[in-house]
Amino acid sequence: MSKVSVKQAVELLRGMVAIPSTSFHEEEVGAFVLSFLRDSGIEAGMVGKNIVARSCGYDPAKPTLMLCAHMDTVEPAADYSFDPFKPQQPEDRILGLGSNDDGGSVVSMISVFSEYREKDLPVNLLLALTVEEERSGPEGMRSLWGKLKDEVDFAIVGEPTGMRAATSERGLLVIDGVAEGVAGHAARGEGVNALYIALDDISALRSHVFPKVSPVMGKVGLNVTQISAGTAHNVIPDRCSFVVDIRPTEQYDNAEILEELQALCKSRLTARNLLNRSSATRPDSPLAATAAALGIETFSSPTTSDWMRISCDAIKMGPGDSSRSHHKDEYVTVAEIEEAVQVYGKFIESFAYGRNTVE
Repeated sequence: MSKVSVKQAVELLRGMVAIPSTSFHEEEVGAFVLSFLRDSGIEAGMVGKNIVARSCGYDPAKPTLMLCAHMDTVEPAADYSFDPFKPQQPEDRILGLGSNDDGGSVVSMISVFSEYREKDLPVNLLLALTVEEERSGPEGMRSLWGKLKDEVDFAIVGEPTGMRAATSERGLLVIDGVAEGVAGHAARGEGVNALYIALDDISALRSHVFPKVSPVMGKVGLNVTQISAGTAHNVIPDRCSFVVDIRPTEQYDNAEILEELQALCKSRLTARNLLNRSSATRPDSPLAATAAALGIETFSSPTTSDWMRISCDAIKMGPGDSSRSHHKDEYVTVAEIEEAVQVYGKFIESFAYGRNTVE
């Protein structure tokens, strides 16, 4: 059977970048990747809108290691200096929307999966390429994990980490605040100003300190990122809305944070969802032991990923740099993809054959 070389992986990524694939609009890129896999001799299929492939000789009696990355992107930043879908492509890098986040991980995992899927390993390999990750959509890993959770024991979540291994990541809690007042004429000082109520609440949120501090992730992060009020310069606003972006640690669940903040505010606080929890590699994890054995640097990640949607032991590791994500002129280098394929390969072998392998 043929294997996907780094050169082929790079060309696959160039093709992916040329296909707009924002969250909820991934059908075309999914069909493109699925066709590539099948043309490369990899038996892959669709599970909903997600792509899944299993290693040859898949044995339910063996533990299963999932290689997971997402195919969707955010909307392109407005200040790109080139067409994000049709950039010039120098030999040393791949430019364009989704190249770094998360196309580099997608194609690197495809390459290493193709290398090891035929080997008689002590573990099964499962490749999962997902959709809707950037928007926490219902048809991505949130749906897929319900179908995979009984067979997957471990996971490497591909995200741009510079091939460092994240052993924890913050969650995400987005809260919509609504302050309600009474409209009136500004010249006569009538009404109850909802904007002032919101500002008092925002001040309370800004100064609030969560007492429980994570030994790994530090303090819970909180920022008010949007505010909107008023219909005219001479009308006291009767409604003011604002948005709070919170990055939880493992010390709190999201419902607990919402309850604590609501006690500080007159505004009504509503969570968009309570599902985006923080994640951490298990203390006795063979994944963490494998990273240590290979001298792979570990760290705590400030960003979220599909990790928060799975319940098995996991780490997050992939090519590229998170600082390039969601910014203009996104790129990943060919050297980063080459390194990722090598490191993933060494990791799989050490995990499968080393003394850290689960019996």
